[in-house]
Amino acid sequence: MYEDALARVDLFSALDKKELQALAKSFQERSYTAGSTIIAQGDSGVGLYIVTAGNVRITRSKDADHGDEDLGVQGPGNVLGEMSLLDDLPRSATVTAVDDVTALLVPVWEFRNFLRNHPDVALKLLAVLSRRLRKAENLRPE
Repeated sequence: MYEDALARVDLFSALDKKELQALAKSFQERSYTAGSTIIAQGDSGVGLYIVTAGNVRITRSKDADHGDEDLGVQGPGNVLGEMSLLDDLPRSATVTAVDDVTALLVPVWEFRNFLRNHPDVALKLLAVLSRRLRKAENLRPE
């Protein structure tokens, strides 16, 4: 049901139709009203979100004296919280619904179970994450 939305996400772009269909079964649709917090900085990650409708604002608190740093607005097709699928570290930013938002959520335990049953997908995802890391390293100032 959600495989078309997953196919448009960079993280899952290397998956074939059968893999996308299997992964899509783990996703749940969630709705958020404008102004509500979807992800709170410092909380444990419950999973990955794919925005399917609406816009979200991403902010990060540096310290109490300087307030929040605005990291931008994301809309449909954007992925939020993908690192929580791989590590158990706290969320690094807060995500707030700018307007009414619909998102697909895959809980971390569902995703990890999916990878245990589809180890080839894990290798494909590692390749995507490796490309992202290389790109980020190339953008980093010396």
